[in-house]
Amino acid sequence: MTILTNKADKIDRLAELTQSSEAVTGTSLWREAFRRMRSSKMAIIGAAIIAAFVLVAIVGPMLAPHGPTAQNWRSEVFPNQGKFVGMRGENWFGLDHLGRDMFSRWLVGARQTLLVGVVSMLIGLIIGAAVGILSGAAATLGGKFGQRVDTVIMRVTDIMLSLPSLLLAVSIAAVLGQSLTTVMIAVGVVQIPIFARLLRGSMLVQGGADYVLAAKAVGIRRKRIVLTQILPNSLSPVIVQATLSLATAIIEAAALSYLGLGNPDPAVPEWGVMLSQAQRFFDNEPMMAAYPAIGIIITALGFTLLGEAMREALDPKLRG
Repeated sequence: MTILTNKADKIDRLAELTQSSEAVTGTSLWREAFRRMRSSKMAIIGAAIIAAFVLVAIVGPMLAPHGPTAQNWRSEVFPNQGKFVGMRGENWFGLDHLGRDMFSRWLVGARQTLLVGVVSMLIGLIIGAAVGILSGAAATLGGKFGQRVDTVIMRVTDIMLSLPSLLLAVSIAAVLGQSLTTVMIAVGVVQIPIFARLLRGSMLVQGGADYVLAAKAVGIRRKRIVLTQILPNSLSPVIVQATLSLATAIIEAAALSYLGLGNPDPAVPEWGVMLSQAQRFFDNEPMMAAYPAIGIIITALGFTLLGEAMREALDPKLRG
């Protein structure tokens, strides 16, 4: 119950930021937030990390000095004897247990990691937003029947929020079977209740605004009020959450791959898979695990820093 309360409180608080920020400043929400973020070291560092990660993911495979699956130096490594090849001129990160260039695999793996994170987030965002719009519209303009619909949807959402996210993702992945698509779906489903509750809460806040009351008074149809007035003004906190969810998605996707629920082809480089493969050889060659782990940590940190900076920029209580 405590876990559910903490999650729900954080989501509901973020949903309130759009309305409260506009009421305090009287200026464009995102213009004011962007002005504050330009002077935030947290936002600058986070944006720089994300830009570097995206750049590596896009051009990394083209810059890889060797084929990521080529076992060109298989005869130089003896994993059963604990003999590995570390950093050297032609292999900047050394070789893995099959004689493959770790640096090339790390570069190519960044693209897979970004793909999994973005697709997972989009699955949660699209489905969660659809559920949130339905629930928010029903609660705001649906009358007594709409409130009942909203109650049912929110109770299901609360049940999903009460479950540990990684446990829920593992359960879904175990049912669907081992594949990269499974990881995306599992991590995406975990994000659905977060986006649904957040958008619904934001729509409830906007539903009591003066412009909504004015629209009702002049006889504008409820559907049009929701789609053209309430919804566009409710998306700001959702954008913030999408940034934060990318960090969570990358970590959870790596965790599923580490547990053996990801891509069934171990030759395809992905940071979570690389981390899993390095586990057996950690005592003799810890750097095999260090490189993908550092990539995951720094990337998740970048999205978290930018997301938290955006959250603070939207919160009038944190205004300096």
